[in-house]
Amino acid sequence: MKIKIQKILLLSFLNFFIIVNANASEQFTFDVTEIEIVDDGNIIKGYKGGTATTEDGLEIIADNFIYDKILNILNAYGNVKIFDKINNYIIISEKITYVKNIEKIFTNGKTEAIIESKFRFLSKNVLFLKNEMILSSSEKSSLNDNDTTLYKFEKFNYSVNEGILKGKKIEIVSNFQQSKDKQDFISFNDGIINIKNKNFIASNTKIKVKKDSFDNSENDPRIYGVSSEKKGDLTTINKGIFTSCALNDKCPPWSISSNKILHDSKKKQIIYKDALLKIYDIPVLYFPKFFHPDPTVKRQSGLLQPQLNNSNILGSSIRVPYFHILADNKDLTFTPTIFDKDIYMIQNEFRQENKSSSLISDIGVVNGYKSITTENKKKNIGHFFAKFNLDLELSSFDKSDLKLSLEQVTNDTYLKIFESNLTNTNSKIMPQSKNQLTSSLNLNLDHKDYSFDTSLEAYETLSGKDSDRYQYVLPYYSFSKNLFSGDLLSLNFNSNGNNNYQKTNNIKTVINNNFDFKSVDFISKRGFKNNIGIYFKNVNTVGKNDNRYKSSPQLELMNIINFETSLPLVKEDKKYSNSIIPKISFRYNPTDMKNHSASERQINTNNIFSINRLSISDSYESGKSLTLGVDFKKETIDDINKYFEINLATVLRDVKQDTIPTTSTLGEKQSNLFGSTNYQMSKLFGLNYDFAVDNDMQTFEYNSIGTIFDFGNLVTSLNFVETGGKMGGTNFIENSTKLELNKDNFLRFNTRRNRKISLTEYYDLVYEYKNDCLIAGIKYKKTYYQDRDLIPNEDLLFSITLFPLTKYESKVDQDLYEN
Repeated sequence: MKIKIQKILLLSFLNFFIIVNANASEQFTFDVTEIEIVDDGNIIKGYKGGTATTEDGLEIIADNFIYDKILNILNAYGNVKIFDKINNYIIISEKITYVKNIEKIFTNGKTEAIIESKFRFLSKNVLFLKNEMILSSSEKSSLNDNDTTLYKFEKFNYSVNEGILKGKKIEIVSNFQQSKDKQDFISFNDGIINIKNKNFIASNTKIKVKKDSFDNSENDPRIYGVSSEKKGDLTTINKGIFTSCALNDKCPPWSISSNKILHDSKKKQIIYKDALLKIYDIPVLYFPKFFHPDPTVKRQSGLLQPQLNNSNILGSSIRVPYFHILADNKDLTFTPTIFDKDIYMIQNEFRQENKSSSLISDIGVVNGYKSITTENKKKNIGHFFAKFNLDLELSSFDKSDLKLSLEQVTNDTYLKIFESNLTNTNSKIMPQSKNQLTSSLNLNLDHKDYSFDTSLEAYETLSGKDSDRYQYVLPYYSFSKNLFSGDLLSLNFNSNGNNNYQKTNNIKTVINNNFDFKSVDFISKRGFKNNIGIYFKNVNTVGKNDNRYKSSPQLELMNIINFETSLPLVKEDKKYSNSIIPKISFRYNPTDMKNHSASERQINTNNIFSINRLSISDSYESGKSLTLGVDFKKETIDDINKYFEINLATVLRDVKQDTIPTTSTLGEKQSNLFGSTNYQMSKLFGLNYDFAVDNDMQTFEYNSIGTIFDFGNLVTSLNFVETGGKMGGTNFIENSTKLELNKDNFLRFNTRRNRKISLTEYYDLVYEYKNDCLIAGIKYKKTYYQDRDLIPNEDLLFSITLFPLTKYESKVDQDLYEN
């Protein structure tokens, strides 16, 4: 009767949401919207939302409850949340069963568990052992931590107190919030992981790092191992295999198998023990031990990519560079090279970057080299290169730079013979020419009103007698300033000079002061574009043992006047824009010109209208001349890169001028007719043709033809240069062809023939197989010229490059292909 009265009271207060509390033998305290007690008080039912709280502070929120007092089992349904503020965890599910006597909680269906506010489990049908604080499930599950790491597993067992996760088919994804190509993957068949410190021990390990870890987005760098273990900063992979090649169904082009691969995350190194390099699964090279920086490192001390080379002069060689960081702003690369001909080479490149300066230096020593052209004795040779740049940060100047460059070798053919063995031959510190060394000290000052440059320069030609190979410019300077710039004309001033020491006691001192008046372009009513320039030069010279300058100081005043007019004509239709521009330039020099008849100068349509078209600093072009030219161009309106143009120009004089360089032909009463043609109307074919025709219009004194055919998989270019008559005596033709057989196979051919002496200078034929991580090729190389220690040779070479490991080039015995 008492229970019926209680039901009536609950129903009557339902609409007012009166909360009724009931105590269930002190196991649970219910705080629900509606409660029903049945079965003589052994079953308590709660409805329409509420909480059930245990004596140890566990709080369960749900839509509905059913509690069996005899079995001491609580079932909760609908939006179930379990809060344990003491142990700091939350469990969320649609249905749970809490067996209080044995402190086990079972969830039914999708379940979320949040541990210590940072570990988020997503699973199904989870078992939670409350006393042991162990969470487990036999369903596919995942774990997300606050370190952007995602764990996936087929089944798991997690100890909340220890942070130990045991699982099957585990996959770990780093940077899981980024795109897939920016993620790292680790997978295990079985594993035990400490989620808090990331230590683990696992079987059947697979590690896949970001695709572009080695700066190639086509790579799939990965390490597979039988087992693995991580303790602190050290990860060990047993019986591992590493490759960076793209992942597919085939065996990788190269791989390294090792009994033990160690990754030291503190030192950021990957270390291999008992390593075997395989190419297409064939063992080729054994390393007892070696290491390299891991993919996260952009700059770290350690061994760099080794390189194997072969030369018919030096024999086979191996170089193993070692990179060492001295400080945040300085480092060095030490590179020993060992040759099989008892030659040893040591190089050291030092680099330092400061806030306002930078220094790079390279020193190398070779021991045991024996020249084939001198005494039959081994000797030591070497090199020293250095570049220093300093920003002076002078407040009065927009730019103030000081630059020092030093280049020195102890053997004339050193740069050619050791070309493939020098440290980073593409470095800016390497000499620009293998035939000449340049050392200099330069000061550059840029002001808003003027600019000033000065330098000390030394040149050494790596051939000839010692007395004739050196040239010193001590000093050189150049000062430029715009004196006036108005609506009608501008006035510019430039002063430059140098002391030049060369050959045997030959000295020249020259100072030039130039004033240039130049008008703006005046456009007439009929469309003519006109301008006039008046140029003055003050030349101060003195020489010693020189054919051009006298031994006593000389002061000369020179000037030249140039009037230029052109008539641009343009016609457009729907597809093309056509332009033709006739041009006339009249120039007159009333003063004398120094004798430059023996100087070599080449004139073409690009420079013939320039005021200093002869590139002479101490004189203006002598006499009166009339330059005539016409430019025609046809280009597509939709694509200005598709065009066809023809340029023609010639120079007329009233009298012959003997002081003008003979090779230019501008000193004649009528110069050569200079022309150029450029055809770029098709993606398949391009043509550049420059020519010079004698004034009899019958003899070509200069021909330069450059063609390119591009059929996508086949690209071939042909260059032909011929000079004759007054313009010289060269004649050569060269060809470069590349054939892409498919995306992995290429064929390249290069040759050059000197037609003047009927000698082919070289043949280069290369077959190349290339994929994302390996380039293998066969190269046939034949040279015919000889330069002291360099001799004509014919080689068949096999080369292989393993990215990012090494490059190997080996000469094949000539008997294999000459018999």
